[in-house]
Amino acid sequence: MSDDDAPFDQLWLLLIHQLPTKPAYFRVKIWRRLQGIGAVAVKSSVYALPASAETQEDFQWLVKEIVAGGGEAMVCEARLVDGLTDAQVRALFDAARDTDYGAIADEARAIAAALDGDGGAEKQAEARTQTSRLRRKLTDIVAIDFFGATGRVIAEGLICALEARTAEDKPMASPSAQPPVEMDALAALKGRVWVTRRDVHVDRIACGWLIRRFIDPDAEIRFVPGKGYEPKAGELRFDMFEGEITHEGDRCSFEVLLGRAGIADPSLQAVGEIVHDIDLKDGKFGREETGGISSLIAGITLSEPDDAQRLAKGAGVFDTLHQYFRARRP
Repeated sequence: MSDDDAPFDQLWLLLIHQLPTKPAYFRVKIWRRLQGIGAVAVKSSVYALPASAETQEDFQWLVKEIVAGGGEAMVCEARLVDGLTDAQVRALFDAARDTDYGAIADEARAIAAALDGDGGAEKQAEARTQTSRLRRKLTDIVAIDFFGATGRVIAEGLICALEARTAEDKPMASPSAQPPVEMDALAALKGRVWVTRRDVHVDRIACGWLIRRFIDPDAEIRFVPGKGYEPKAGELRFDMFEGEITHEGDRCSFEVLLGRAGIADPSLQAVGEIVHDIDLKDGKFGREETGGISSLIAGITLSEPDDAQRLAKGAGVFDTLHQYFRARRP
């Protein structure tokens, strides 16, 4: 029996939701968020993702957003027993990603054709900007390509060819001075016990790094169950439902914490934009470094089961990223 035919092969997460009829923009917003996290519709108002800690977190934040907007939503874990097979659902994911990859490949071919007609400096600069945008789009798609759709190979090859054709050297600037800090805001966050959910990923890893590098080097960070935890006196919960520091509007927890700490650092803002796009998958900022950082953090979470070690290893990634942006003066 093949893997595709094996019973109970794949565990899925299903988002079942109902949205208010008005305002119309809210329905569009939720649809875009579903597209951004890579969910596919298996029935009307029922969307699926392959089960993992990260996809569960994506759905959990979306449930919170739907409920806050006046809708209803729930997430359940399921195995397909009858009707749709695992292979058919995986094919839905592959078809969606192949469509995305095909659109990128078409754009890349159009850029290359324009360069064939005019290879001057101005056209090269324009093509370089367009290629950078395509690379960011490809990175976003790869992040939600759960089963390795075949269209990626062609899209990746076309973009690599364009990058080689339009490459240029970029001079580095001198590192900037240390960022100003609002001392009152920062003092209120010192000497606290910080609490977050177990199985940390990019937003919580980045928050832990920010806490220990810029807020309180001696901070104690505890990892607790995501549900049913009762906070103790003096604790600050971050990136947790109903936590003191968590998602607000369309901002991830790192962005909220940075603002709460009162640290005015353009380099940390740039780091926050990358964390935002990896965590929320909405492509809001589209920085070219996002794909590489996403892969590094994914490697850490896949290879390291211990949360404290994830924070320690992730700190090295974010230290390097912060210094990079300080040198570039983002």
